[in-house]
This record gives sequence, structure tokens and C-alpha cells, in this order.
Amino acid sequence: MFSDTAEFHRWFAQRRQAHAYKVTRTPLDRLDGWSLEEGTGDLVHRTGRFFSVRGLDVRRSGRGVEAWQQPIIVQPEHGVLGILVKEFGGVPHCLLQAKMEPGNVNLVQLSPTVQATKSNYTRVHGGRPVPYLEHFVAPRGGRVLFDALQSEQASWFFAKRNRNMIVRTREDVPLHEDFCWLTFDQIAELLQTDDLVNMDTRTVLSGAAGLRRPPAPGGDAFSAALAASWQPGGRALHDTAELLSWFTEAKDRCTLERRLIPLAGTARWSLRDGVIAHDDGRHFTVLGVRVEASNREVTGWSQPMFAPSSRGVIAFLARRVEGVLHLLVQARIETGALDRIEMAPTVQCQPADHTPGVLGAPLPGPRPPFLDEVLGAAPERVRYDALQSEEGGRFHHARSRYMIVEVDEDFPLDVPPDYTWMTLRQLIDFVRHGSQLNVEARSLLTLLGFLPARPAAARAPLPASTA
Repeated sequence: MFSDTAEFHRWFAQRRQAHAYKVTRTPLDRLDGWSLEEGTGDLVHRTGRFFSVRGLDVRRSGRGVEAWQQPIIVQPEHGVLGILVKEFGGVPHCLLQAKMEPGNVNLVQLSPTVQATKSNYTRVHGGRPVPYLEHFVAPRGGRVLFDALQSEQASWFFAKRNRNMIVRTREDVPLHEDFCWLTFDQIAELLQTDDLVNMDTRTVLSGAAGLRRPPAPGGDAFSAALAASWQPGGRALHDTAELLSWFTEAKDRCTLERRLIPLAGTARWSLRDGVIAHDDGRHFTVLGVRVEASNREVTGWSQPMFAPSSRGVIAFLARRVEGVLHLLVQARIETGALDRIEMAPTVQCQPADHTPGVLGAPLPGPRPPFLDEVLGAAPERVRYDALQSEEGGRFHHARSRYMIVEVDEDFPLDVPPDYTWMTLRQLIDFVRHGSQLNVEARSLLTLLGFLPARPAAARAPLPASTA
């Protein structure tokens, strides 16, 4: 336990220096343990486990581009993302881990107590057991506070879900050297730091938002509206029945058709110079890495990873309605999601893909709605702004600018059919049912739900090509 976050940062720096890490780019066709399957060209592991990279054919998408093909990660097994909670002196603390992932831009970030695929925790790799796993598999001794199957990044995963869990224990828990106990308030402060609290921790903490004490109203209108938005049964523009009907109608309108195809047959993608890349240089590439990590369950392995071609922007527009903060939520067609439609942030895209001349190729579709309102927001309207990493186990240097942008009260309440206004409490209630909010929305829900009372300093505007 730490007296303050300055003490945590000293501990975290020590843990980063205590182990040896190395990530080396390796051509896909020379990746140890992996091969391009004869006939299909699919990237597969010699055990047939972990995951594979295949092709996806998309038709009638209902998005700006109606049809395309792409590589996609197929990982049918569920992983476990679990946070252990224990009270010390009557104050709940979360057990988090300083964990290396090969795709993290800074290698080590704060991960949940347990972050493991089934292949890992059943030790297909023949390595060491996963610490604290016994708290998250039956029979367990603690009390389950949150347990839901949640989706992963559906642009890059096909029908992938992980079990998100929060378990409270009263037992004595031995503290391993790369783990630490943090209070919710300390986590809230750390969430203001770029690339520190990893995506897996953020998605699990979205299930903890309803377990925390609502924030006290601050001295400004935004803080007061945020506190009002926490209240169950509080004033909301739409009630739960109306929101469920809106969501069901969006699913009913969805025409998306998708099927897995051989990776070698994906149009406009090709293997060259040891990576699989799009002909226009947009979207992402599939690359290979060789990893060395002295404190992981196995100390060395190789794997393919997806590397986005540019930085993403993920943002909620927020508006006060009769003193209660509402968020503009999108019913987004997610090509790889199990249910095809999930609740998503107002804006979720790579702006460079929609900016003329940035990548030197024709634009793939119309500019996303509300993107200009987010990128052009005045600094005093930006309530949260930080660069956060996406999942570092499968994605290489994938970072997004996460933002909460407050709009004026004259901003229209009448929005396109695939959008609606929801309170923070309504989103908290939906997240607990699983597979309703996408992972980007859950991250933003955590960032907003853990927003400290003091406003965050505004970040300088970024160029459209890198925003």
C-alpha cells in the first residue's frame, strides 16, 4: 500500500528496472512456432491453440464503406480479466500488477490481478502458473462483485469475449513482488497519466463504477451535473425501456453480413517485406515479434501482432440536460462483434483515415459524425484528455486519444437515429449485463466514473493526421 501516488511511481519505476525485456521485429514467414497454413495462408500456431489470423469478408455493413475484406484475429476461447479487492482499514484496495506486454509503447503498464487467456492459464505454453488465478476460478473463497462476458476490439477480433471479474476477499493475500494494492482514489489519479493503466484494467474497472461512492458535487456546473448523473433513478432524457427499444431497433436495422475467408484471399492485402499490409497503407499491418521477458510465465516467445497505421480518437460528447450530465452514445456496427451492434462512444475512429492527403490515397468513406466537434473543441470544454494504450498482448503500439468533451446546452438533443443521450448511471447499469457496451465505451466509462474532482489540464490540440 502506498501513502500517495508519488510513492507508487517510485515503486513502479523500480519494477520496470528490475526485469529484462526485449521485443524484436521478426518477419512473419520466419516467426518461430507460427506458420502460414498451406492452402489458406492463415497464420496459425503449431499447437493449434492461442489464436490465429484469418481473413474476414464484410458485406452490407451499413457504414461509410459497404463492403471490404481484412485480416482478423480469431481467438474463440475466453480469457480471464480479474481484479481482486480487499479492505484495509475499511478502505477498499485493488490488487494490480506491473505487467509487460510486447505491444505496449512503454512495455510495462498496470494490469488487472489476473490477465490471461485460457491457453495461458491452462499452461499450454508449459510455463509457470498464473498468480492469484485461484480467486477467479471455481471453487473460490471470495465474494463476486462483478462477472460478465465482455467484447474486445471488434475491428480486429472476431467474436472475441473475455470474462471480466471483480472479486472481494477477506483472506490474507500474499503480495508478489510485481503486484501492489491501490485505492480507488489512487487509481483515479493514475488514470490521468498517459499509457499507465492498461486497457484490460480499464474494462474491468467499468464494472466497479457502480460499486464506488458517487462523487460529491463540485464547485462548478460540470462536476455538479456529473454527480447528478450518477444517481440511480435520477432525471434522464430517456428511461430504460426507451433506451432498450432504441438499441433493439438499431439491431433490427442492421444488415451486416460477414464470413471468415482464407487470409491469402483477402482483397487489397498482401504479404511483403515480412508483414501483411493494405495496398493503400491505411488501417493497420500484421507484423511479427520475438519477445523476451524475464518475469513472464514463459521467458520467451514469438507471435504476430496488429499495428494500426495511425492514432485513434475515442470520445464522448457530454451535455447537461436540466442539470444532469448526459453522454451521446452510438449504436455502432462492429464488424467482428458477436452481436454485430454494440453501444459505443460518440466518436471512434482513426482520423488520418478520413483526412484528405494524409496517407496519400483515396478516402475510404465519409468523415465520421461529430469528429469535427471533438477535434475542434475549445480547451475549456475538454473535461478529460489522455493518450491510452489499447490491448498490448495483440496490438503493437496501438494508442488512442481518449476524450470527454462538453458541448453547450444549445447543442441539439435531436440526434441521428443511431445515437441517443444517456446518463452515466444508465451506462453503468448496462455494462453489468455484458456485451452491451464495446471496450472503447467501457474504457471511457471508467475514465469518466473515476474522474477526480479537479478538472484535468487541457492537452494541446493535435494535428488531424496524428490526433
